[in-house]
Amino acid sequence: MNLFGEFRKFIARGNVLDLAVGVVIGAAFGKITTSLTEAILMPTIGWLFGSVDFSNWFIRLGPIPPSYEGSPDNYERLQQAGVAMIGYGDFLTQVVNFLILAFALFLLVKAVNRVLDAIEEEKKKVTDTSKSDALPTDPQLDVLRDIRAELQAMREASSD
Repeated sequence: MNLFGEFRKFIARGNVLDLAVGVVIGAAFGKITTSLTEAILMPTIGWLFGSVDFSNWFIRLGPIPPSYEGSPDNYERLQQAGVAMIGYGDFLTQVVNFLILAFALFLLVKAVNRVLDAIEEEKKKVTDTSKSDALPTDPQLDVLRDIRAELQAMREASSD
């Protein structure tokens, strides 16, 4: 098989396709949680703590350049001007975003595991039922089954 054929076989495997779908959905879900965090949760938390914008929570480590024109409290503009800073507000926003995403994934995995456990339990019930429906193992019944099998074999041999 040539290299292209092997690659096509590899891509066509269910695991690779499932992974690709998972990555695309994960990226889209990540954007949703980022939007939820930055547009709804963090402003609400900021409002409760008296600061509307967490992104402006920072510690300035270096001096502001003399050519800088703008507010000394604007993290983004100071960052563009090259001022050394620790942006703990942005970090806090990313931590909240991560926790939301991790919790959502936890709930998803928990739901999938619950469904898989229910399917497994159903299979176990079916297997247990089929075992209980089987004839009991009794030496006399085994002899009768052997006799029946021999009689069927003799009938088949005589009909041929």
